[in-house]
Amino acid sequence: MVERPPLRGRRYYRAWRPIATRWMDNDVYGHVNNVVYYSFFDTAVNAWLVEHGLLDIEKGPVIGLVVETACTYARPVAFPEEVQAGIAVTRIGNSSVRYDIGLFVKGNPEPAAQGFFVHVYVERGTRRPRALTSEWREMLQKIVVA
Repeated sequence: MVERPPLRGRRYYRAWRPIATRWMDNDVYGHVNNVVYYSFFDTAVNAWLVEHGLLDIEKGPVIGLVVETACTYARPVAFPEEVQAGIAVTRIGNSSVRYDIGLFVKGNPEPAAQGFFVHVYVERGTRRPRALTSEWREMLQKIVVA
């Protein structure tokens, strides 16, 4: 049996986003379906980018494409619980960023899940990688963890 590394607590994360679960998120087993967790990851990170003026999802010249992702599940989440998504940046490349995300049920100090995804930022029209600007790097540095 492969031993999993310990899950990270709330103090690890540098930014937070509340996410309401929806009735349709629950599956026939009575908890949020595993694929919804990836939607939570995407929502948390992209909302943070939009709120900080880095990403214009409708007209901006740059978009982020997810090229790698993973999730470790620890305990179930179910509607109507509120998820609190913690975000941290662990790597900033030339055109890519790795985000770690922890999902916590409001009021619970233990994570329900944690994972990561890697965005490669590309030109909207050509889908070719685009180097991160100094503005992006400066803002991302605010949520970097060692």
